[in-house]
Amino acid sequence: MLSKSKIKLINSLKMGKYRRQHQLFVAEGTTNVLDFLHSGIETEALYATRNWLKTNQSFLNKIEITEVILKEMAKISALKNPSEVLAVFAIPEKNEADLNTMNDLVLMLDDIRDPGNLGTIIRTADWFGISHIICSENTVDTYNPKVVQASMGSLARVQVYYQNLKKTLQAKPDYLKVFGAVLKGNDMVELAKPNHGIILVGSEAHGISKELLPLIDIKITIPKQVSIDVPNSAESLNASIATAVICYEFRRK
Repeated sequence: MLSKSKIKLINSLKMGKYRRQHQLFVAEGTTNVLDFLHSGIETEALYATRNWLKTNQSFLNKIEITEVILKEMAKISALKNPSEVLAVFAIPEKNEADLNTMNDLVLMLDDIRDPGNLGTIIRTADWFGISHIICSENTVDTYNPKVVQASMGSLARVQVYYQNLKKTLQAKPDYLKVFGAVLKGNDMVELAKPNHGIILVGSEAHGISKELLPLIDIKITIPKQVSIDVPNSAESLNASIATAVICYEFRRK
């Protein structure tokens, strides 16, 4: 049975100020919830239907569990069609990313505001074996419910940091080159791509911030293919699609 206080708390976590206040976030759906449970992150509470609990009982040791019906789940879910499970997790404490300790590909995101885009980028990074994403301080909150949902459990494996990108790039080691995604740069397909480096992606609306452009070592562009039948094609790619193409090219070799 869901109490009014629990309903109020869970619904408040849809807003950033209350996530920060309580240091809690919500995950919904079997994939998301089980991936966070397996990651070892601290679990505050879990709400699920009897059928879901029966199927997944082996994963639920030492967790505060409340059995609910779907009608009750609809009172706390952020989804149009509520899942059979919702869990509240503690937001992990995290220091700033230290590029001097990294020797692989790192994603850097500048002013990504759309939650769906960020969630998809996190999922893409997970697919391509990229475990660190550094975001500008004005990028959408990782624990926004739409980000968590779009990441489909990948947020449990990918480390996401928020910090001043200019200062971070100025302090980076020389061996990590910065590859900035711009509209007019080097054809990334023909470019020699290292096993390590920083892939910098800006917002769809404004691209990479002017203050970061001088810190890019190599400007890269996804080559556009123009159809004879459709000369006036799209001017740019959505940020998550562009990131996926770039990650594929860097890993392809």
